[in-house]
Amino acid sequence: MTTCFIKYIIDPAKIADFEHYGKLWIDLVNEMGGLHHGYLLPHEGANNIGYASFSFPSLADYEIYRNKIQNTPRCLEAFKYANDTKCIISYERNFLKPVFEGVTDKAKLFY
Repeated sequence: MTTCFIKYIIDPAKIADFEHYGKLWIDLVNEMGGLHHGYLLPHEGANNIGYASFSFPSLADYEIYRNKIQNTPRCLEAFKYANDTKCIISYERNFLKPVFEGVTDKAKLFY
């Protein structure tokens, strides 16, 4: 399994737009074979940082997803929404490998 972890720099005046953008992608990733873990919006502390994470069975499966989204109308609409609203200033994407040993069954429900 590989997890894509994204740190966003967002416009603090456009958090509602960023939240809408995130809600669009949660369903899209899940429909395309991934498991979206959700978005995290600013609450306390920095008001311009957001996060998202989602997993695929392998990096190869993630690459298939990346190729699909470039030709999927709903994905293109989500990209256009972010571009039109300019809610995202920049982002940093990292790939991580989750570790489950010793994790309780309840915690595993999140993956």
